Amino acid sequence: MPTVLITTDYLRPGDEADTYLVEHGFDTRHDPMRGVRRPEDLIAALAGVEGALIANEPMTGQVLAAAPTLRAVVRTGVGYDSIDVAAATRLGITVSNLPGINANAVAEYTIGLLLAQARRLVQVAAGVGAGAWPRQQGYELSGKTVGLIGRGPVAQRVASLAIAFGMTVLCTGDIPDARQATLDELLHESDFVSVHTALTGRTRRLIDAAALARMKPSAHLINTARGAIVDEPALAEAVRAGRIAGAALDVTEIEPLPADSVLRGVDGITVYSHLGGQTAEARRRSGLDGARELAAALAGTPASAVNAHLIRKNA
Repeated sequence: MPTVLITTDYLRPGDEADTYLVEHGFDTRHDPMRGVRRPEDLIAALAGVEGALIANEPMTGQVLAAAPTLRAVVRTGVGYDSIDVAAATRLGITVSNLPGINANAVAEYTIGLLLAQARRLVQVAAGVGAGAWPRQQGYELSGKTVGLIGRGPVAQRVASLAIAFGMTVLCTGDIPDARQATLDELLHESDFVSVHTALTGRTRRLIDAAALARMKPSAHLINTARGAIVDEPALAEAVRAGRIAGAALDVTEIEPLPADSVLRGVDGITVYSHLGGQTAEARRRSGLDGARELAAALAGTPASAVNAHLIRKNA
């Protein structure tokens, strides 16, 4: 009976994903990822495993090369930048993600972050908790402009919700009812800049000091994509200096956020714990769809592998 490893922390023995895999002839091994995992620990967890249903595990070339039985890796989410896809391809390991699986959850969450920034909800609640009674004015979303960096399912859903709030939507891609703009135009005109693009060599540190300098002093940055898209020291300096009003970050370059992070203690920057896709509905979908994709990949028929075509080409 082939063994599959499950590391996504909200998937547990006996749940729907586990039951699906067991009913389809797999022996499941649960080893949830919580915090940072050393490469040697991940290698040990992959011993004798043919398939892996993972969170943001660092599946480096070193790790993959040390897992000779591994044939398929499936991410229970959209981003797969933690996986060395080129190394996986060379080793004949299919890598799959679940496109759009949590788009609605992340989009709703993004609107929540816009509201929190506009009305300083986190700061007000903290003030009340500390015994004060803050009464500073906030701002309405209606009539404001949100710029979306990206054009995928999350950005499309955010655009629809933002329009329902009466916002003007700019986008670096082609989204219905949004005005397409260059990145420079988007940064210059937006009251909120929201990041919804994948982390690639081109987008790493895309939001750097120069990009932040093009934003309005009253603007807020929202990031629910990948932490490394934002230059964190540059962002901290820009907010401290008043060059932009603030930021809401659901993702950071290193997670969990280090104690000495430059993002800590900056008034106007709120860091959350990568919660964008963490709804009951999205978790259920990603777990079950991930299990289905893993079973299909191990049967040689993956539906959403990002490298299956390359493996076939090299075979």
